[in-house]
Amino acid sequence: MPASKRDMKFIVVTGGVMSGLGKGITAASTGRILKNRGFNVTAIKIDPYINIDAGTMSPYQHGEVFVLKDGGEVDLDLGNYERFLDIELTSDHNITTGKVYQSVIEKERRGDYLGKTVQIIPHITNEIKERIRKVAKNSGADICIIEVGGTVGDIESMPFLEAVRQMHREEKEEDIAFLHVTLVPTDTQDEQKTKPTQHSVKELRSLGLQPDVIVARCKKPLLSDTKSKIALFCDVPTSAVISAHDANDIYYVPTLMEKEGLSEYLTEKLRLSPGEKSAEWDELMDKMAAIDREIRIGVVGKYAHLGDSYISINEALKHAGIECGCRVRVDWVDAEEFEKNPDLIDTLKKYNGILVPGGFGVRGTEGKIMAIKYARENNVPYLGLCLGMQLAVIEFARNVVGLKDANSSELVRTEHPVIDLLPEQENVTEMGGTMRLGNYDAELTLGSLASKLYNGSHVIIERHRHRYEVNPDYIRQIEAEGMKFTGRNDHRMEIAEIPGHRFFFSSQFHPEFKSRPGKPSPPFLAFVKAALE
Repeated sequence: MPASKRDMKFIVVTGGVMSGLGKGITAASTGRILKNRGFNVTAIKIDPYINIDAGTMSPYQHGEVFVLKDGGEVDLDLGNYERFLDIELTSDHNITTGKVYQSVIEKERRGDYLGKTVQIIPHITNEIKERIRKVAKNSGADICIIEVGGTVGDIESMPFLEAVRQMHREEKEEDIAFLHVTLVPTDTQDEQKTKPTQHSVKELRSLGLQPDVIVARCKKPLLSDTKSKIALFCDVPTSAVISAHDANDIYYVPTLMEKEGLSEYLTEKLRLSPGEKSAEWDELMDKMAAIDREIRIGVVGKYAHLGDSYISINEALKHAGIECGCRVRVDWVDAEEFEKNPDLIDTLKKYNGILVPGGFGVRGTEGKIMAIKYARENNVPYLGLCLGMQLAVIEFARNVVGLKDANSSELVRTEHPVIDLLPEQENVTEMGGTMRLGNYDAELTLGSLASKLYNGSHVIIERHRHRYEVNPDYIRQIEAEGMKFTGRNDHRMEIAEIPGHRFFFSSQFHPEFKSRPGKPSPPFLAFVKAALE
């Protein structure tokens, strides 16, 4: 049986050698294989940066900002946790240096420390441990996976590594395990080199932490001799050296790690009694492997060369593709290229569908509007997300309604601000204060495409991240010409669609954030089906 709620188990995931090895996928995959064995799993991501959250970070530096149900703006790894584990997390599941220090300073100012000198040890480390334990307890889970961001040796990570070292001392031996992700590169002679892993583990041990499991990222499966060498020099059993070689898709990683014996090793180390293994994930992988069709989708955005900026969109398209039995080939199209050379718009004819994602700022917006016009006039399936809906409304207002100057007041001064701040937002000056973040309801028009996509539901809940809205002053004029607003939250427009078009659907919310493998987002599923046709 799974562990009792009073006997929380912790698995701490650290990384060495270099960043970008895949700690997040490793943590998510570890959680998935334990979930497959009947355990209730939750996850925490520790980010050592001083920002309070990821909300103000540029996609160029940090990739996508993932939005949680409570409006938390967090690192994209939490998106992987939600998708792999099929759970919903809150902002408390993302611990940053900024949050920790802000809380400690506020307590010091209130006098909570009774005049003591406030120091990293014990005050900062106690705050970190308190947050971890509180989140784990409130989740009601059996196992809490904690990913410590950054690389062992980074000065920013030191307080967090010290905190989990103290946790190891405070928890029962069977209640906490440490999993260290390292790199095993291959030299020009095709020999697997263990020295980077040895040095990484040595650095970890110098901080008082001994890994229980070593997950070795490598191009090809670890040889038995390589595993034995790592086990000998890093003082772990050979069965605790896990080969995390390159996979065709991230969703194959849990199966790979299961075959390596990771769940058996961890359940034994944590003294857990697993249930019968669920076949759900393996069946999903079989479905992926059987795909023999392909469609091409053009995602027209301004971060075209940074796939991580749109990772949830990419995954949502993949989930829909699996359900439809097709591979979705995504091309990232730079909207600014259309602005430089309008003739390039004809290159969109090679796509089965066109998607315009969310974003902020004026750059690339005219190119996106050109792509939307192409999709509307050529009956190409179109899916617009957040800004992609706003620009669809602008394009329709300009080219169908006849409001040539139509635009968003976020972007330019215009005579016809069909996208605008609503009156209750105008006087809020704090960064993020005017943003609608997280879960909001949308009431759907019965009989509409929106209602059909959501199986006849009258009310749906989706996640938001935007500031400007469709201007209510123009709704009647726009609807009179054929675009219909079929999802509403009071006076806010949530969905715009064009009846009679092959598929023209856009949402003010971000449906990609709730898409899961085996449970694709309804708008994405309908979009991929339309593209297949």
